[in-house]
Amino acid sequence: MKKKIRNIMQYFIKKDIRFIISICFSIVAVCGSIFIGISLYLRFSAENETVLKENNKRIVNQVNMSLDGYLRNLMKTSDTMRYRVLQNCDMAEQSFNSDMNLLYESNRESIVSIAVFDKGGQLLDATPLARIKKTAEPQKESWFYEAQYKMENIHFSTPHVQNLFEDIDYKYKWVVSLSRSVELISGGKTETGVLLVDMNFSGIEQIFKNIDLGTSGYVYLMSSSGEIIYHPRQQLIYSNLEQENNRKAAKYEDGSHIERFKGKKRLVTVKTVGYTGWKIVGIFSLTENFQNDIQIKMFVLFLFFLTILLLLIANNFISSKIAYPIMELEKSVKELEQGHFDAEIAIGGSYEIRHLGETITSMAAQMRKLMQDIVTEQESKRKSEFDALQSQINPHFLYNTLDSIVWMVENERYQEAIIMVTSLAKFFRVGLSKGKNIIPLKDELKHAESYITIQHMRFRNFTFRINAPQDILHMASIKLIIQPLLENAVYHGMELMDGEGEIEVNAYAEGDSLYIEVMDNGMGIPEEEIDGLLKRESIGKGSGIGLKNVHERIQLYFGENYGLTIVSEADVGTTIQIHLPLLPYEQAEQWGGGKG
Repeated sequence: MKKKIRNIMQYFIKKDIRFIISICFSIVAVCGSIFIGISLYLRFSAENETVLKENNKRIVNQVNMSLDGYLRNLMKTSDTMRYRVLQNCDMAEQSFNSDMNLLYESNRESIVSIAVFDKGGQLLDATPLARIKKTAEPQKESWFYEAQYKMENIHFSTPHVQNLFEDIDYKYKWVVSLSRSVELISGGKTETGVLLVDMNFSGIEQIFKNIDLGTSGYVYLMSSSGEIIYHPRQQLIYSNLEQENNRKAAKYEDGSHIERFKGKKRLVTVKTVGYTGWKIVGIFSLTENFQNDIQIKMFVLFLFFLTILLLLIANNFISSKIAYPIMELEKSVKELEQGHFDAEIAIGGSYEIRHLGETITSMAAQMRKLMQDIVTEQESKRKSEFDALQSQINPHFLYNTLDSIVWMVENERYQEAIIMVTSLAKFFRVGLSKGKNIIPLKDELKHAESYITIQHMRFRNFTFRINAPQDILHMASIKLIIQPLLENAVYHGMELMDGEGEIEVNAYAEGDSLYIEVMDNGMGIPEEEIDGLLKRESIGKGSGIGLKNVHERIQLYFGENYGLTIVSEADVGTTIQIHLPLLPYEQAEQWGGGKG
């Protein structure tokens, strides 16, 4: 697997930038189209689900209105029997049978029977059947108990077969009982009794059978506790051939809910029926709906392929526009590599490419100037300004840096080339510092960071960190005192290391002093050589400025109490500490270091 990945990477490295851009754009186009397609499909699915919710809610509300009207009619019958018949009738003097029969006849399509019992469960009168079975015990029925001992005005039972009365035809019907406590008057005395109105369950069935929720949808009715009152598959459920999630649905609040039952995702809409506490539940299978939604899928696929086609056309055009200025810039860099420093650098394309061209142009100009300075300038006194120090910069650092930049550009590693050119530009920009010898610590750290970034990209066998708290960045520092120490750490600490090297720069304040430490984990310096480091002009390959130069420049500006301290241990590493006074930059300029 690693070999295959390496071969693929080598294949792409050998390709020109136009090919790479085309491949990248194509990948982005495909990924973007897939993302758009999925987003649209999810959006359409969500809209479809919203429509289904509204449709289910509307149908359930229609069922609720029909059922509510049906129940109100039965409640009206119960109210009429209680308030207009029983309360106006003294049973010791007259009978209420004729009024009860009249009431039954006017509602016989929806009512099975009307019966009145005393508080002991004895039948006082009933219609159309008036003889109660000898084995019947009304006082033990749930409807009787609830009417007697519960506070609600009317109690609705679940569907059951009413077999209280003797029927020679044995036509026992499925009913839902409405029971309530009533006041019975006999001889001027009032006692409690129970009024029972049995409504025909077929009326409820008819309401629900007329509901159409498609091939996979249906509506059922259950009690508040989850007991099924009506279900289109009721017989299959009672026979355990089908299952329903009614117990869980009983806990749902009114509204729409998404649930997964028996491996299928479905939409459940719940509506509570007034007066009874019953719940109407509408079910619609979302899984079947989305599986059959061919139009949405076909539309998304069409949009996907259309987007791919348009993006590929745009890809070819854009890759040409981007690749051409880069290829022209590459030709200019090759001329620069061959030593034609006066060659015109192609500048064009996007902002980043133009910036790269401008930076290379600036780099070439600085390179020409620096090379002339290196030839013409000589060492001067260390207390002179940066013009004298500039002449001591080792051309090998610049040559190697420029050579690395040319190599990166030649190998199309433009991002790294930009970083290296930018770092080199910053290196010289901070180094110039408008001729000042005293600069803010943050500028000196930037200069050090630019230098170590360039060396890190060249050698890559070490890591580096620069740490400084925010509150000391405005303190004063002498220009070009950290870079020679970093150079020493790179060439004498990192160059011969086998493993991963580490270079760390830490700046901190302690009392009225500012300390800058440059630490590395390199080979270390033999103890007998440490004392001589601050007395020699240079320690070999490096910038030529040398530790001695830095040490004397610090003492020249701030006195002999300041300067460098070197601590080193073989095979452990070296720490060189810079000791400066803790002064704000504005005060230090007046001390000694404005322009030399």
